[in-house]
Amino acid sequence: MKVQRPFLAIVALTVFVSMACKFFSGLQATATPAASPTPQATRTARPTETAQATEESIFFTEEFDTDPKWDLVIVADNPPTGQSKSDPESVVLDFSDSSMIFKIPESWLSVFYTYTEETYKDVRLDIEFDNRGVNSQQISMACRSDLGDKSYELEVGNDGKWVFKVNRRIVSNGGSVAIKTGKGINQYTMICKGNEISFFFNGVEPKGSPYTDTQTALGPGHIGLVVTSKRAVPVDIAINWYKISEP
Repeated sequence: MKVQRPFLAIVALTVFVSMACKFFSGLQATATPAASPTPQATRTARPTETAQATEESIFFTEEFDTDPKWDLVIVADNPPTGQSKSDPESVVLDFSDSSMIFKIPESWLSVFYTYTEETYKDVRLDIEFDNRGVNSQQISMACRSDLGDKSYELEVGNDGKWVFKVNRRIVSNGGSVAIKTGKGINQYTMICKGNEISFFFNGVEPKGSPYTDTQTALGPGHIGLVVTSKRAVPVDIAINWYKISEP
């Protein structure tokens, strides 16, 4: 029996060492901290990023895939002597094929479509439209509008003539061979910067642009467009897009 004791002692020592190793190994395993979440998951936007996003949001291109719900006003203009006023309710405004389509069946009507969510002082406006109807109609762009009588307005006829108005009063006019008459697509540009208003027809700046306003000092206002029927009807105009950007 005495010969078994050293063997038992060895076994006991082996078990003790094994348990000790597992114990200290467990301590080492639990000492390792759990992985923390990635910083990007909780990152907040920097002030410069927020400011940039806000600034960019006021400039955009409206492509009229749906009705953007701008302010719509239809006015019956004063007709020539002996002709009765037309009915504003006869105008049809439709949004299809990524275009805003104005159908004006009666003469001497003006359709104002104004973006009222923001106001702008220095701004560039670009528009592309397709004339599908008569030659006698006008497309206008306006900046710094107070939704009343105050605004800068560029009024362009499809006969090649243009008129520039300050507060609804004609201050300059002319003609341009760059304006495509009859049916077809035109692009017009109007830049309101300081007291200078510049305009271009299909990329060509006509004589009379820029116009320098030395009498009025219009502050920030709304931007928009106007489609006007004259003597000949029906007017059928498709606005493909309207771009608002920095000058």
